Amino acid sequence: MKIRATLFLSEQSRTFELKGRLGWAMVQLVEAGAKGVTPISRPAPRWSGYVFDLRELGIPIETIMEPHEGNYPGLHARYVLSCDAEVQPLGSEALT
Repeated sequence: MKIRATLFLSEQSRTFELKGRLGWAMVQLVEAGAKGVTPISRPAPRWSGYVFDLRELGIPIETIMEPHEGNYPGLHARYVLSCDAEVQPLGSEALT
């Protein structure tokens, strides 16, 4: 997957071209909106790694730690894009 992501930050916009899992992760964040994503709601092998790499590019992503119950109670991360954004596919691939 290859995408063009445009972030709308206060008075300016920034555009990135992303491919592979980073492109996929960005699409998931944009589609989730203010609800955000968790590794449970959108399974992927390395969400924390994708978020780290996207932040290194300057993409603002908030991490919200949430408790969970069950056999292994603890905390999990919810990742939320902290700005408005849109994504466009590059090439013939669909976004989802």
